Amino acid sequence: MQENKTQCKLVLYEYQQYADREGEKMPGEMDLKIGKLADKITMKLSGEVDIYTSQGLKEKLYEVVESNKADLVIDCTDLNYIDSSGLGILIGTLKKAKSYGRNVYLNNMKDNIRKLFSITGLDKLFIVN
Repeated sequence: MQENKTQCKLVLYEYQQYADREGEKMPGEMDLKIGKLADKITMKLSGEVDIYTSQGLKEKLYEVVESNKADLVIDCTDLNYIDSSGLGILIGTLKKAKSYGRNVYLNNMKDNIRKLFSITGLDKLFIVN
């Protein structure tokens, strides 16, 4: 009798960042869902990562890397925009992950974001799928 093993994704945490631009709350700027799949931590990043939302993302990414010490897989399917502050946070996250002998995978990037990674050479540092 063969055992049927399936991988199950468990959502551990959901986070929504609200940007405050000129006194206005702008919901839906950035959403982050964190889960676990086998021995990897998964994240689904949606919306925009910019100067207004990047600090919240940094806190969550660093916390996840430090507390789990596992490979990090970031699904960028719904990521519409990322600026230099967001790129810096991803680089910092990669440094933390590498200090534990782990990797950061960036999956399903839109063409405009993939082009940014290519122009900056970051596609050579991260594992981009």
